[in-house]
Amino acid sequence: MSRLTGLTLGLVIALATGFASTAHEIRPAIADVTIGPESVQVDIVLALESLVAGIDLQGLDDTDNAPEAEQYDTLRALPPADLEAAFRAGWGDIAEGFVLRAGETALTPSIAGLQIPEAGNVDLARDSLLQLTAVLPPDGTPVIFGWAAAYGPLVVRQGEGDDAYSGYLTDGQLSAEMPRDAVAQESALTAFGRYIVIGFEHIVPKGLDHILFVLGLFFFSLHMRPLLYQVTAFTLAHTVTLALAILGYVSVSPDIVEPLIAASIVYVAVENVFSKTITAWRTAIVFGFGLLHGLGFASVLGDIGLSPARFVAGLIGFNIGVELGQLFVILVAFLAVGYWFGRKPWYRSRITTPASLAIAAVGAYWFVERTVL
Repeated sequence: MSRLTGLTLGLVIALATGFASTAHEIRPAIADVTIGPESVQVDIVLALESLVAGIDLQGLDDTDNAPEAEQYDTLRALPPADLEAAFRAGWGDIAEGFVLRAGETALTPSIAGLQIPEAGNVDLARDSLLQLTAVLPPDGTPVIFGWAAAYGPLVVRQGEGDDAYSGYLTDGQLSAEMPRDAVAQESALTAFGRYIVIGFEHIVPKGLDHILFVLGLFFFSLHMRPLLYQVTAFTLAHTVTLALAILGYVSVSPDIVEPLIAASIVYVAVENVFSKTITAWRTAIVFGFGLLHGLGFASVLGDIGLSPARFVAGLIGFNIGVELGQLFVILVAFLAVGYWFGRKPWYRSRITTPASLAIAAVGAYWFVERTVL
């Protein structure tokens, strides 16, 4: 049993501390495409350092895990002029990973502008603005944009308002065809499926803080009713704030939300140690924390861009993806420990308590990291 306790603690701590900091988390680049009568301009907000370092971001969750991590961190500390010089020197090779077409005609993008902020806190990603332009052929064919899978996830946007297009591209996918005199269209069914995937990926593998919160709910009790009460309250709450935030009715700074999410992890984990039965207070607290997590989810959709024309399909799809991700976490936890040891008289003392304390410790570290460090 002592070995089992150590294994449980080891798995939780390894899962958490392996990604204890989100400072090097892979975030999607944002590309806004403007198509004129004779030329196309693409404004991309991205971390230039990963392209200069040659990191393969496909399937990577954290740049610290890349072989080029040391070079990447060095580039983060460079002054803007030095980073720009390094980027322009490597542009010939980097440009080969960009795909810009008008119909079947390949376009050659050139750098029209490059805005790089000062290094600042090198532990945080530096968002630069890369402006590309290309001359369009006079045949009126629609424009397609994308880049290599190794460059990581990419959000391509065209237009504004209710008819705006927003495509979340991974694994080297290309955008929809963007007409020159209109905005690209995407079916509700396609948007629905795409946002299910985005929602799931935000939990597994990218949402480690949400994973630990769900594990905190799981370790409270293996009985169906307490787990159902908690998950239902959490789901209803984050759905409400997610919708309100996306619609613009609620706006809270991530500097406030992220530490509170860490605090929510500590609370549910510590309560697992001292409470054995579900109470209305526990359910209410979980609901309140769900409101916070919904704001965290909203920041993801804010970065990706939820097309107003597909708002309902995208919002429902994203929520379904999140729920599938949460259920997947619970299923894995149940198959790993609950199924085998859940009915043992020592389950609570040997598994629930140590695992909850480990989760609380990680949440406390994150809280300090997000407020002080």
